[in-house]
Amino acid sequence: MRRLAAAAARPRRALFRRPLTDRGSGAIVVVFFALVVLGLAAFVVDGGLSIAQRERAADIAEQAARYAVQDLDEEALRAGVTPVPVNIGNCANRVAEYAASVELTSASVSRSSCTPLAANRVLVDIEVTYRPVFSGMFYSRPLTVSGTATAEARTG
Repeated sequence: MRRLAAAAARPRRALFRRPLTDRGSGAIVVVFFALVVLGLAAFVVDGGLSIAQRERAADIAEQAARYAVQDLDEEALRAGVTPVPVNIGNCANRVAEYAASVELTSASVSRSSCTPLAANRVLVDIEVTYRPVFSGMFYSRPLTVSGTATAEARTG
């Protein structure tokens, strides 16, 4: 009777004991590489967004500079002064007006400035603030990029 009980107990223990294999180790590698690929994708998307926002800031600065130098001194223009001077006192207001008129979907113009370089030439600086898409999960502050452009008023 004891032999039968001992023989019956042996197969039960063998059922619970599995041989040591590499089963499941591939899942760990798959999860690791999935996280690496997602991290790289996040940097690619956010890096592309950063480049696009820099280009957008430069475009806004160029257009704002052109808009600012369109405000010519009409009296000097009629008097035949060459080069025709720009109304420098109104330059910052015109740049701010243009920057406010630009509608950005995922960013905003946070600062604009206008610096006279000559009587008919201005330097415009625009800062655009945006939030990154993926790295914004880890970095909560908005990022700022800037664009600078010059424009010269010419008549003829």
